[in-house]
Amino acid sequence: MKIAVLVYEYPPKIVGGLGTYAAEITRKFVLMDHDVTVFTMNDDAGSLPTREIWRGIEIHRPLHIDVSDSLPDVLAEDIKKWGRGLHLFSKILVYNYLSASKLVNELIRKEAFKYDIVVAHDWLSAISGITVKKEVNLPFAFHVHSTEKGRTLGNGSEVVSNIELHGAKAADLIVTVSYAMKDELVKLSFPKEKIQVSYNGVDPQKYDPESVDAEQIRKLRVFYGIKDDEPMILFVGRLVGVKGVDKLVMAMPHVLQKIPKAKLVIVGVGDLQEYLSNLVKMTRLQDSIKLNFEFVSEESRILHYAACDVAVFPSLYEPFGIVALEAMSMERPVVVGAAGVSGMREIVVCCGEEQCGYHIDPNNPADIAWGISSALENPERRKWLGKNGRRRVLEEFSWDKIAEKTIEIYSQITKR
Repeated sequence: MKIAVLVYEYPPKIVGGLGTYAAEITRKFVLMDHDVTVFTMNDDAGSLPTREIWRGIEIHRPLHIDVSDSLPDVLAEDIKKWGRGLHLFSKILVYNYLSASKLVNELIRKEAFKYDIVVAHDWLSAISGITVKKEVNLPFAFHVHSTEKGRTLGNGSEVVSNIELHGAKAADLIVTVSYAMKDELVKLSFPKEKIQVSYNGVDPQKYDPESVDAEQIRKLRVFYGIKDDEPMILFVGRLVGVKGVDKLVMAMPHVLQKIPKAKLVIVGVGDLQEYLSNLVKMTRLQDSIKLNFEFVSEESRILHYAACDVAVFPSLYEPFGIVALEAMSMERPVVVGAAGVSGMREIVVCCGEEQCGYHIDPNNPADIAWGISSALENPERRKWLGKNGRRRVLEEFSWDKIAEKTIEIYSQITKR
């Protein structure tokens, strides 16, 4: 199969889970003997190659031109309110138009490339997917990893929501990341008959507890001032309201009542940095909560999982939650938000012989604390939960299985 992929982030420019997903799944497609061409954003300086072959994948990164000064005349009011975000919207529009133009006019019409399918990820690439579908009538698969209404808990941009819905209606196939997410899309009037579910994955060879050196783990714990007999609780992710990290801070006094030596490490960047710093000071938890405001590399993230005793992700909205899979692959028990739209509720088994973690109400600090304390109170049980988590990853969530399922879904529309 010859696949044209439109995705906002791609190595070396990775912002979050979408970039990780795109890099892993396209690599697996190539190893399965499919041809893949990726259209993605260049960096701010335009320093990345505009066309290159990387790991067997042809990558195009159009150079950005700033059209933000002309946008206020043609944009809806809710986009104008973005302020400095207007430049981001400008970049996304230009990336979409240039990518669609290059794919249609240069590769397909001029160089006679023949594709079986065009794939676009989220609203960030939907416009180019819609355009390519209209221009050359390629089967169009629209991947929806999250929605504007969900990400903003109902307070987002109507323009972005409309782009998502327009993409869904233009697409021949909608692929989403969990059954919880499928239910949300149906409620938002996405065509139900087009929606298929294919989970995200993780590389269990990369995320392997056996591959991490004990001395590195010791040094990381020393860096945070955590002693051998002090349980380490880890949160890693974007520091934004929807991730529930503020409620996690509020849960710590409850945790410390049961486990006085527990230490919470929060790693990430986002809008809540200043608020979290003030919250920790106000609650006088500086000795028990360590804040590390940086975007850590994948290698460092793996080391953090290896160093912790439990990983906690109390998201209020999480269509999938790839971080939970990463922690499970590293044989760590996980405590996850299970209210509202939660793909993690499907990933993490919370009871029975295959239990690998705990489901909690992310709006309730006392319930978050219950999950953490339950995971930490018995070292043998903690180890058992971790082993179950890795076994579940190996059986259900390897990238090989995810890639095979995704190609199988694509073939439903290419065969037509």
